[in-house]
Amino acid sequence: MLSYRARRRLSLLILLVGLPIYIVVAVTLAGWLGERFGRLPIWAEVALYLALGFLWALPFRSVFRGVGKDDTGQGPDEPKG
Repeated sequence: MLSYRARRRLSLLILLVGLPIYIVVAVTLAGWLGERFGRLPIWAEVALYLALGFLWALPFRSVFRGVGKDDTGQGPDEPKG
């Protein structure tokens, strides 16, 4: 299990580096689908982007869980931060 501090750092890395990369991949995939099969109806594009918007976070649920809260599991010798 990752420590609170490691999860905070990893979540920041995921959001600042991984998410922009995922967005580029998702838009490229949608563009490829549009070229291959023709432009999707607007409702299908919305559904596609909503699904892709939720799918990126599923593998990282354990990393993001509790990161926005104070770390109450710290011992008295460990500095907060």
